[in-house]
Amino acid sequence: MPAWSRRWPTPEVKGIVVTSGKKDFAAGMDLNVIAAMKDNAGDEPARGLFEGIMSMHKALRRIERAGMDPKTLKGGKPVAAALPGTALGIGYEIPLACHRIFAADNPKAKIGLPEIKVGIFPGAGGTTRVVRKMGVLAAAPTLLEGKTLDPQAAKAAGLVDEVVPAEELMDRARAWVLANVGGELAKPWDRKDYRMPGGTPYHPAGFQTFAGASAMVNGKTLGAYPAAKAMLSAIYEGALVNFDNALKIEARWFTNVLMNPSSSAMIRSLFINMQALQKGARRPADIPDQKVRRLGVLGAGMMGAGIAHVAAQAGIEVILIDSTQEAADRGKAASEKLLDKDLSRRRITEARRAEVLDRIEPTTDHGALSSCDLIVEAVFEDPRVKAEVTRKVLAHIPQDCVFATNTSTLPISELAKASDKPDQFIGIHFFSPVDKMQLVEIIRGRETGDRAVAKALDFARQIGKTPIVVHDARFFYANRCIIPYLNEGIRMVAEGVSPALIEHAAQMAGMPIGPLQLIDETSLDLGVKIAKATRAALGDAYKDEAVDQVLFPMADEGRLGRKAKAGFYAYDEKGERTGLWEGLANRFPRAGAQPSLQEVQERLLFVQALEAVRALEQGVLTDIREGDVGAILGWGFAPWSGGPFSWLDILGAPYAVERAEELAREHGERFAPPQLLREMAERGDSFYGRLGEAKKAA
Repeated sequence: MPAWSRRWPTPEVKGIVVTSGKKDFAAGMDLNVIAAMKDNAGDEPARGLFEGIMSMHKALRRIERAGMDPKTLKGGKPVAAALPGTALGIGYEIPLACHRIFAADNPKAKIGLPEIKVGIFPGAGGTTRVVRKMGVLAAAPTLLEGKTLDPQAAKAAGLVDEVVPAEELMDRARAWVLANVGGELAKPWDRKDYRMPGGTPYHPAGFQTFAGASAMVNGKTLGAYPAAKAMLSAIYEGALVNFDNALKIEARWFTNVLMNPSSSAMIRSLFINMQALQKGARRPADIPDQKVRRLGVLGAGMMGAGIAHVAAQAGIEVILIDSTQEAADRGKAASEKLLDKDLSRRRITEARRAEVLDRIEPTTDHGALSSCDLIVEAVFEDPRVKAEVTRKVLAHIPQDCVFATNTSTLPISELAKASDKPDQFIGIHFFSPVDKMQLVEIIRGRETGDRAVAKALDFARQIGKTPIVVHDARFFYANRCIIPYLNEGIRMVAEGVSPALIEHAAQMAGMPIGPLQLIDETSLDLGVKIAKATRAALGDAYKDEAVDQVLFPMADEGRLGRKAKAGFYAYDEKGERTGLWEGLANRFPRAGAQPSLQEVQERLLFVQALEAVRALEQGVLTDIREGDVGAILGWGFAPWSGGPFSWLDILGAPYAVERAEELAREHGERFAPPQLLREMAERGDSFYGRLGEAKKAA
């Protein structure tokens, strides 16, 4: 408990305004504090957590009932929260304990409780207070979905009381405090006549609400995320008792979640590791700042236009080049369309829209690249086309300009042969759509120098992306792991496994979408192209004939996925999925019984995780933090698990090896445990136990 709270309330203080001297109020708690609670409790980490959480509850209750007569709840001292900017997590739970919340009218600010997205839930009273403030139904987007809102939207939702001009924030908060000294300040839930909005679980209306909330949580998580179920339990049980007992229930469920290995893994990957990577944990040492001043983007198609857009949003001047002025203008128009959407949703102002668009110069003139310090080539995925564009551009750019190619599959070291400065040539793999996907895969070729790596990392940080650095190899890291997932789904179709079982098993294992739907979204002809290229590269070592037997005939029949309104799924005239294509199961019948749900799930997860281990073993991946963060952000590997290395640690290396060997005997050598995993099983090691700290220090 902070020292001031032990002295609070003092007679000479009439009230308090809680604010921040920084542009934001608080973006959340340092989760290392929670780790310290566990560590400091010795052999009883759960007790340490529970007691630490309850001390926070006690401090916030002192604010909430400041100076009040404990019996009448009168004579209190008003406490106002003045939020200059973002208030997330504990940064919003503290204001919830205040008597009135003022927020500056700052469209960039975010307010809410996003904890559910990193495997926990609001545990400093946020869950209990929001439910009692708004009711379960209205609180669901904030608590169960982790949505964050700008101040105006937060006011409309009932999360803040007043939104005021930024320059008036403190004056308005002070005025309210002085006008409410000794007033009726007790929170609704402390009053005898309090009734929960929407009703409690045994109220007729409340019963429907809680039943609906349970259905919503299970429908969205399919049982894969322990934090969502724990939070719903805390809400349900807390609604049956008084406020202080509800806080104890919240603390117990919060402790339960924090002791769950899934939550620990999610916190580590999606908070600690991701922040470390965003701050440059993998940046080469002793390289001066490589912040991009002027960017050249070659190719104004979907990817090039997306790269230009996020760069311009980050304040970088962009030269957007294409073969015709019309094509270049279309690329800029794509950015205009995205900005118009943001404008309609009050995310930006007219001035901000104009400012971003002014930074993009569409042209066909390669001479405009003469002042660029980074080039990102995003032309057609063809080595000859890329080589031609590279050679043409080199004559116009400065000697020290770093050249990056945006590619998802082509070897960087081969593409670098078109450059006379291979040490300044690097791969930057953006994921589509660029404005939404958080991950950037930076690929280091055989001759790529440290300055080029630092440049790519600094650029990724400038545009607000999370970068991982991998070494050059076929499919790099992300596609190397996601392609086996897709292929395993297709193989099971060929075996006669029910397509519905495959898709639902994937989602129940935590994957965002099933492999068949993902193939439809990316198109079957792309899958055919990759399969043919892989066959050509591997020759006799190629072992995906079962995949080809399914994929090639469907592509020949024009079932190319969503874009053709026919694929593994059926579609209506608008291109919306109507269900799995009935002909799929009929074409590939199964003689015996269907496999178990667990077997299908394990095949889909193991085939990805084992490939991630091979990538680490072969030096393509050099940091398990990047392996886990990249897997979750790049292709959605079961976020509840913390990523493939965290998942294998949760299983334990001995079981992982045993199960992988069983799968290998039943389904093929692709499931054979890598030697690194076998060694860990023999030694009783884990990935984070053996490599986590060493890599972190590297």
